[in-house]
Amino acid sequence: MLDSSHKYCADLGRLPLINVSDLRGGNRAGIAKVADDIGEAARDIGFFRICGHGIDPDLIEETYRVAERFFALPEDVKRRYYIGQSSNHRGYVPFSEKGDYPDELNRSYEAFDLGLDLPEDDPDYLAGNRLLGPNVWPDLAGFKDTVAAYYAEVSALGRLVCSALELHLGLAIGAMTNHMSKPISQLRLLHYVRQKQTVDHSSVNMGAHTDYECLTLLHTRNKGLQVMTRSDRWIDVPVDPSVLVVNIGDMLEAWSNGVLRSTPHRVLNLSPERFSLPYFVATNYDTLIKPFAHLVNAEEPARYEPFLAGAHLERMLVRDFPYLRHAASGGGAASFDNPFEQRLNQSRV
Repeated sequence: MLDSSHKYCADLGRLPLINVSDLRGGNRAGIAKVADDIGEAARDIGFFRICGHGIDPDLIEETYRVAERFFALPEDVKRRYYIGQSSNHRGYVPFSEKGDYPDELNRSYEAFDLGLDLPEDDPDYLAGNRLLGPNVWPDLAGFKDTVAAYYAEVSALGRLVCSALELHLGLAIGAMTNHMSKPISQLRLLHYVRQKQTVDHSSVNMGAHTDYECLTLLHTRNKGLQVMTRSDRWIDVPVDPSVLVVNIGDMLEAWSNGVLRSTPHRVLNLSPERFSLPYFVATNYDTLIKPFAHLVNAEEPARYEPFLAGAHLERMLVRDFPYLRHAASGGGAASFDNPFEQRLNQSRV
């Protein structure tokens, strides 16, 4: 639980640690207390850590093991599952697939991207929706079963945290989660490798950005993740394999009319090799994200223009993936700024 000085923990370099076990069948008072602890941390810095999350640590470790086995495959084998060959943005992301972050000078990571695994006859997929449909599964023993099991566990946890935030914000039950029946949520298996020629280990591997969805639930076993505080200072996120790191994303900042904060973060080259498992909690593709009426009044007018969840995510993915940028721009240059990252433009340290 948060201590009495939690509003200042982030700037002191100590992200709040919250035990969320009471969200799973606890009494009303226990649920409300955890919901408010989560809400206060989300208002303050937008980043916090949770324990008592209920995901089996053995499942987490096995997910890392199958990810490591995949990334250890020869490049030509991994390329068989290249995300640019999929019709719905699923599969292997090679080291060469570079995002457009100005501070990303020593980028060196690969990934495997998955989403809600829908059948091939799903109507949205057949209609050409790039964010919905079946996953790409590599021919690797145990990969599909393990990763699918982890996806199911972490996605259920994400809905639970969103339900807690509904309670904290005084919203009706389901105000957010009812829009997550067919979500465009994504799971990334990430593998960072510090290049041998990288002398400055404090250089940036993944550039500073906000996350585009509602929440991110991250598991990591290696140092390198940093968060920007309200005073525009970068602090390190502690490494603890028993916890998950949670942060607010763009959609939830807009939905909450700025009450909750989508916080910039980045990854440095502090570790020779780094693995992580971020799961991005999103809404359904066609959800209209606009400030909840409950959070808009004369003193706090609506601060965000409405936008479609799927359109925002697609626009940002175009920025982050060359194969999508090329298709969107016809091969020419394209610029896709994220309005939620304006604070980065005001202060890059």
